[in-house]
Parts: sequence; C-alpha cells; structure tokens
Amino acid sequence: MSWADSLIRISTYEVDELQKRLKEVLDRQDAAERRIDDLDLEAEEEKLRARADAAIAWCHPDYLRAWRLRRARAEAELAAIALEAEGARDALAQAYEALKKVEHVAELARQAQAKTELRIENAGLDEIALRNSHTARDLKRRG
Repeated sequence: MSWADSLIRISTYEVDELQKRLKEVLDRQDAAERRIDDLDLEAEEEKLRARADAAIAWCHPDYLRAWRLRRARAEAELAAIALEAEGARDALAQAYEALKKVEHVAELARQAQAKTELRIENAGLDEIALRNSHTARDLKRRG
C-alpha cells in the first residue's frame, strides 16, 4: 500500500518539522527569559554601585529609565514568543492528530485488503472443493 506509506511518511515529516520549529521557538523563549533575568540582575548590581558611589548615584535615574525601556522591550519580545510557541504547539498537535488519522485509515485499508484477499482465497478453495466433489461424484457414477 504505497499510497498509505507515502501519506504516513509525509505526515511524519510534517510532525518532525513542527517539532523542530517548536524546539527553536522554546529555545528563543528561554533566551528571552534569561535576558530578562540578566537585566534584573544588572539593575540590582547598578543599585548597589549607586549606593556605594555618589558619581554613579547621580546617573542612576537615567540608567533606570533606560533599563525599564530595555526590560519592557524584552518582556514584549517574550510575550510575542510565547504566542508563537502556543501557535507552534497547536500546529504540532494538529499535525500529530492528522498523522494518527492517516495511520488509522491506512490500517483500515490494510485490514480491508486482508479481508478481500482472504475472501478471494476462500472462494478459490471453495471452487477447488466443488471441483473435487464433482470429480468424486463422477467417479462414483462411473465406477
């Protein structure tokens, strides 16, 4: 059943590609989360430096404004990536469901083919049995 095998291969390929895409998106999401954590850590370090040095403390409000902007951008990027990850998960789930449907249809087709082959084989055996019974009856009549 080459058509079924081809459909299964195509569906499996699609699932594999979507798994790779999801992994890539999740890796980007992890990187974005790490960037936010790094920004938070950097802000804490700057706060400690500002407490220790008056010259740095003078610039600290400007640093905080820039830090808030960078963090807001990083959070917006993370939110966009989270939406993309959700879409990738949905696409993967749909592709997996389609693969299972194709596998089910292929299995039903295999079973139907096996039933057809068994019916043909039984019909052939019935024909042989009928011929043998006719031959045996003819031999009894002659003999």
